[in-house]
Amino acid sequence: MRALLFLAALVCGVPSFAASRCEVNVPTQLADLGEVSLAYQSIGRDSDPALLLVMGLGGQLIHWPDEVVAALCEQGFRVIRYDNRDVGLSTWTHAAPTINLTYEVLRYRVGLSVSAPYQLSDMASDALSLMDALRVQNFHVLGASMGGMIAQHMADMAPGRVQSLTLLMTSSGAQGLPAPSPELLQLLARREAPNRAVAIEQQTDLLAALGSPKVADDRQLLLQQAAIAYDRAFNPEGVQRQTLAILAEPSRVELLNRLRVPTLVVHGTADPLLPVMHGVHVAAHIQGAELKLIPGLAHRFQEAFKEPLLAAVLPYLEAHRQPTVQWAHLPQPPTTYMQ
Repeated sequence: MRALLFLAALVCGVPSFAASRCEVNVPTQLADLGEVSLAYQSIGRDSDPALLLVMGLGGQLIHWPDEVVAALCEQGFRVIRYDNRDVGLSTWTHAAPTINLTYEVLRYRVGLSVSAPYQLSDMASDALSLMDALRVQNFHVLGASMGGMIAQHMADMAPGRVQSLTLLMTSSGAQGLPAPSPELLQLLARREAPNRAVAIEQQTDLLAALGSPKVADDRQLLLQQAAIAYDRAFNPEGVQRQTLAILAEPSRVELLNRLRVPTLVVHGTADPLLPVMHGVHVAAHIQGAELKLIPGLAHRFQEAFKEPLLAAVLPYLEAHRQPTVQWAHLPQPPTTYMQ
């Protein structure tokens, strides 16, 4: 009888166990990596294959939709999302003089070198150091936009550790690819605001412009999302420094040509920031890469496209899922970071 009761309790407890295993509202922790400290969250079992999410320009870990993170975890992954340097709760760079972003953009447009306080490869080193701190030797990487560029560097720097790449709405950085519209570039440049209300309105305008023309956004919802991000952390100078890191980057075509990592490239046909040929170009230069184009997808995780995105990504990740190898000799992960 005791055995039957135990079995019944075990069976009845499975759904709640699965739910708690992929609970996304976990504490944010801080990893001290020496030069920088990165704020991160780890969702899922430590023993599951690790999937590192790398966010784009100015994005915080909260910009990975919770339902997407939960779906990735339920696929059997330990999902790790973090704030890049200069955004969110990670280290903000306080050195360097005032940045003249307009001047540097002009230099970029005429083919001159751009000065940046750090490189995308430095941000890739940050991510690899985070995985060192978490004692994870090999892992999968999913990067969006600038995060996809950082992910490309990670795969080149540590090919024996990155088990697969999933690159969303990103670019090779090659010359001659279609540029975003001047109107969108103006919105991207509006990073300074005299007060909270103006900053939130500016971010809402940008979110709307990055969305798909096939989807009618709820502006009140966008305002709410912008307010949450602002109240968590607002660092426009940091976003400018990240922008400089992108502009200072030469073409990554040679890097892509030498990659031998299983790669899925996903891009939207309505991307206003990195038009679809950016994704096509990335896939064309990675040996064996798969390319999936999503009609109507722009440059945001909009509700209408979450299912198509997951339908493109989940089967690929499942096909390449392998056990995670951990380093037992490294120190324990850092303690909880109180927000």
